[in-house]
Amino acid sequence: MELTSDALVNSLLALGAAALITTLWIWPRLARQRPLPVLGRIGLLTVTQASVLAVLALSVNNSFGFYTSWDDLLNPGGAKLTLTSNENHKGGTPVSDALIQPTNEGGLETIHDLPKGPPEEAGKVESVRVTGKETGLSDQMFVYLPPEYFDPKFALVRFPVLVTISGFPGTTLNLVKELPVVQTAADLQKNGKMPPTIVVLTRPTVAPPRNTECVDVPGGPHAESWFVKDLPEALRTTYRIGRSPASWGVFGYSTGGSCAMRLAMRFPGVYGTSVGLHGDFNVHEDQFTGGSLFGGDKALAQQSDLAWRLQNLPAPALSMLVVSTRKEPDYPQTAQFVEQAEQAAAANPQFKVDSLYLDDGGHNFDSWVRELPASLEWAGTHLG
Repeated sequence: MELTSDALVNSLLALGAAALITTLWIWPRLARQRPLPVLGRIGLLTVTQASVLAVLALSVNNSFGFYTSWDDLLNPGGAKLTLTSNENHKGGTPVSDALIQPTNEGGLETIHDLPKGPPEEAGKVESVRVTGKETGLSDQMFVYLPPEYFDPKFALVRFPVLVTISGFPGTTLNLVKELPVVQTAADLQKNGKMPPTIVVLTRPTVAPPRNTECVDVPGGPHAESWFVKDLPEALRTTYRIGRSPASWGVFGYSTGGSCAMRLAMRFPGVYGTSVGLHGDFNVHEDQFTGGSLFGGDKALAQQSDLAWRLQNLPAPALSMLVVSTRKEPDYPQTAQFVEQAEQAAAANPQFKVDSLYLDDGGHNFDSWVRELPASLEWAGTHLG
């Protein structure tokens, strides 16, 4: 049974209920103060409490997505995997040492509203595990391929790609379950409001359960390198994806929104388009980040402060959309950043900044779902 499956939770619930009933039934027979009855009472209590704690741990994990599979839990660094065949994407001889391998991880089978039909009519969503050459990190993600990808007329075409990043804590599955990114993108593409685009769905938690905020941690996981080096390289070796920054966009909400804006502003030569929903403009360090992400190096932390970058560095060649609500507690900081970005854009025409605000709503999926169609449509108009 998969780590995130309901069957595992239900099995442990049944075990806990059975242990509780057995304890109530047999407890009077173990009332004597002899070694065996005492050991029996200890054993019954241990099984009952272990079952309850396991159910609680699984429920928390399923809600927040710290670990998505047994391999994720037991082997946090991830093993290097190989792709047995990639003829569906590029043709030719199967690659034995590819960086992307099909997997059954992620829980995609639990989503029932994905586009249905043959790939050449409805597109296709694949669950894959990606392994990075430079960082050695490995993570599961989903890849949506539009119908045109399977059309022989487009066999020589390289498609734009939009890397989407969920919040923290959260699984990749949240990008099709709680926030219907694939469903919305497919609908927009079908109606001509978004060009045929490959959509990659991933999460910021590359070293669970730590929140690395998508930065390279000195002496720790190099999450930034994962997103700007390993992931693009792996995707290009497997899918027909454009190679210029104009063909690459990055999108995210909450922590993923912070990552999307930061990655694009720091590496506009990788991501030419960025959409951040309710993101922060500097790196917050707390108990989830495991303390300092920069080893106390203030100069290093400064480089990831987007407001500081606008004030002290040339504006990047980048198209950016900042999305939030006017009721968000951080709205004043967001509006201030947008104003500062617009001033920087006036001095550098290659830097373009737009903003989108809802009049109500908070830091939650209700707001993000309402903001999603317009945000994806905007991204589509800026992807080459």
